[in-house]
Amino acid sequence: MDILHDHLARARASGAVFARTVAEPPWGLRLAGSIQLAVHTVVRGRGWLWLDDPGSAVELVPGEVTLVRGGPDHHIGHEPGTGCLEPEEFRARHAHDGGAEDPRATVFLCGAYRFSGDIGTGLLEALPQVLTLSAAVGDPLRDVIALLSHELATPEPGRPTVLDRLLDVLLVLAIRNDFRHSPSAPRWYRASADPRLGAALEAMHENAGHPWSIPELAAISGLSRAAFARTFRQALGQTPMQYLTDWRMALARDHLRTGDLALTAIARTVGYGSPYAFAAAFRRHHGEPPGTWRRRCSPGSTGPSEERPRPVPEGLVPTDDPVFHP
Repeated sequence: MDILHDHLARARASGAVFARTVAEPPWGLRLAGSIQLAVHTVVRGRGWLWLDDPGSAVELVPGEVTLVRGGPDHHIGHEPGTGCLEPEEFRARHAHDGGAEDPRATVFLCGAYRFSGDIGTGLLEALPQVLTLSAAVGDPLRDVIALLSHELATPEPGRPTVLDRLLDVLLVLAIRNDFRHSPSAPRWYRASADPRLGAALEAMHENAGHPWSIPELAAISGLSRAAFARTFRQALGQTPMQYLTDWRMALARDHLRTGDLALTAIARTVGYGSPYAFAAAFRRHHGEPPGTWRRRCSPGSTGPSEERPRPVPEGLVPTDDPVFHP
């Protein structure tokens, strides 16, 4: 069980979206903050990306990838502060711009990745608002960017599947790169690389419904019970049983939100002997029973907007029909 893979697999809501465009200056595009995670890269030429303040713009150059978390709208343009259009107006304005070989034009890719549930939210919150990654010669990231550009420029059978998988790879490389070097990487990510803790974490993720105990987890880690409990708390800031409960509750909330399992099945999946035991644990953890939480937070409810699935962002459409065309 790879813990990063487990988080990504459980967080994925639906297929990725991607688009490619060629634009001659002046050009500018505004993208809504409802995009949970946007991915931008320039294939040829250059561009700039900023949130509210053009003075803090980040340059987009070939060989680099910039990720933007949802929240505020963001803008990309040929220079900082240029006027930016909505996606549909941008497409109409630049529909007849020169081809990819036109030296005046910038060729760039825009992608959007959609997550679901609390596990996906946790991954997003671990990333900075704007993250730029450089790809040196020989870096797999550079190869992925080149493949994405080729697939978007040359329609072939099976292209949606290829684009979907390539964006998955791009995201994993980006998260791995950031978490490896960032002091604010999730504690579970750093702990999973610790040989004293990795096996126990993997076991809890692989089978959250198992009635784990400190002695059993300590034996998996090859530590005494006291050493395991102390090392775990130092690394993750909570006891092993607190971590396990938090993970079980995160899984339970996602099942409640999607409605894919009945309460009895959810209870069994996350390690409770009956729906009554699960309901009592859920109430202790959340202050309300699971049925009330599900009615409040499931799709279509009148609960908090962040609990409802986000629509496909305007101007970025499923990968089998890109909105920007060269």
